[in-house]
Amino acid sequence: MKLSGSLAVLAAAGAQAHYTFAGTLYNGQRTADWEAVRMTENRYHNGPITDVRSEAMTCYELNPGRGAARTLGVTAGSTVSITTGGGTSIFHPGPTHFYLAKVPAGQTAATFSGKGAVWFKIAQDQPRGLGTGSLSWETEGKSQVSVRIPQCVQNGEYLLRVEHIALHSASAPNGAQLYISCAQLNISGGSGSIKTGNLVAFPGAYSATDPGILFNPYYPIPTRYINPGPAVATC
Repeated sequence: MKLSGSLAVLAAAGAQAHYTFAGTLYNGQRTADWEAVRMTENRYHNGPITDVRSEAMTCYELNPGRGAARTLGVTAGSTVSITTGGGTSIFHPGPTHFYLAKVPAGQTAATFSGKGAVWFKIAQDQPRGLGTGSLSWETEGKSQVSVRIPQCVQNGEYLLRVEHIALHSASAPNGAQLYISCAQLNISGGSGSIKTGNLVAFPGAYSATDPGILFNPYYPIPTRYINPGPAVATC
């Protein structure tokens, strides 16, 4: 069965409204898509995760267990950007979170699964316009998101997990859309004094009823947004 012209247009619009996180930008140098970022299951359809209990919540990998070809060397205290893939951009409103997981001894960033309570949060953002009936997020329409690697991390190889939670349909259970990728990093120059707090697992860190996951951005007019997951680690 062929789609009618109008249905085909709607299907294309839906795909364009979704996005992937596929590349890195560091010190002015951009990697190719999926060079230092593990290829995600939505590489071809751009669609999100909607069940926070899914095993895909770790890194949303297309081929679990197959690392990216490259591990990007970065310096603690510097900024790493993750770029969207395939000409997409962050179409929907919602928060961006960044997590790190240190690779255990005997493994590499390319072989580490990221499973278990190994993740700590290093950044999150908040909306503008709380209480006004017109929320906006800094990342809307952007084709890259950036994070400063804490100066106080331990040196070594890590997975950097980027997550954007689209909230436009989040007023119903499993309505939030999560777009996730993991980049492979080798961090040097850190002091090692970071206070991570309790490490969390994906899946496991979030519940479908967390106030930052089950959230109506329109009505009643929100005056507060509570980011899901742990607090941001501190130096």
